[in-house]
Amino acid sequence: MSDAAIFIVDDDDGLRDSLRVLLESAGLRVQDFPRAAAFLDFYTPAHEGCLVADVRMPDMDGLALQAELMRRKFELPVIIMTGDGDVPLAVRAMRAGAIDFIEKPFDDEAFLTSVRRALDIHRETRGQASASHASRERVAGLTPRERDVLELLVAGHPNKVIAFKLDISPRTVEVHRGRLMEKMQARGLSDLVRAALAAGIAAPI
Repeated sequence: MSDAAIFIVDDDDGLRDSLRVLLESAGLRVQDFPRAAAFLDFYTPAHEGCLVADVRMPDMDGLALQAELMRRKFELPVIIMTGDGDVPLAVRAMRAGAIDFIEKPFDDEAFLTSVRRALDIHRETRGQASASHASRERVAGLTPRERDVLELLVAGHPNKVIAFKLDISPRTVEVHRGRLMEKMQARGLSDLVRAALAAGIAAPI
C-alpha cells in the first residue's frame, strides 16, 4: 500500500505540522487540510489511506465530516482526535463507524499504531471490494441454468437434489458444476461458494 496516505483534517496549523513530521519520519505519506470542506473537495475513492480528523472544527466538525463520507459511500477508515471533555463525542463517532479515537495529547507510538491499523483495514476492505466486483462480473457471464445450479450449491444441496429440483440428470448437474468452476475461477467447492457469496448470490428460499 505504498501509495496510501494519511489525510489529516484539523484547523490547528501547529498540530498538523507536528503530525506530518511524526508520520513522515515513520515512512508514511501525509496530506493535510485546515478545513473539512477542503478535504472533501480533494478526496475521491481512488485515494487509499485513512482520515485523521479533529472532533471539533469550525464549519464542519469531525463527526459531520464522517457522516458526509458515509453519505457519499466513501469507505475510508476514520480516526477521531479529541481534546478534554470530548470523549462522549468520540464514542458517538465510533458508534457511527470510526475505527478509533485518540485523546490529545497522545503518545506517538499509540498514534502510529492506530494509523497503521487503519491502513490495514482499508487495504482489506479494498481487497474485499475488488474480489466482490470480480465475482459479480463472473456471475454475469453465467447462463441462467448455471446460475440456478450455483444458487442451489450455495444452499448446500448435493447433486442429486439439485438434479431433482431442476428436473435434469445428475450427470448434467456435474457438467454445469464443471463449467461453474471454470467460469468462476474456483479451485474447489468452497472457493465456488465463497465467490458466489461475494457476488451477492443468495440461496433460494
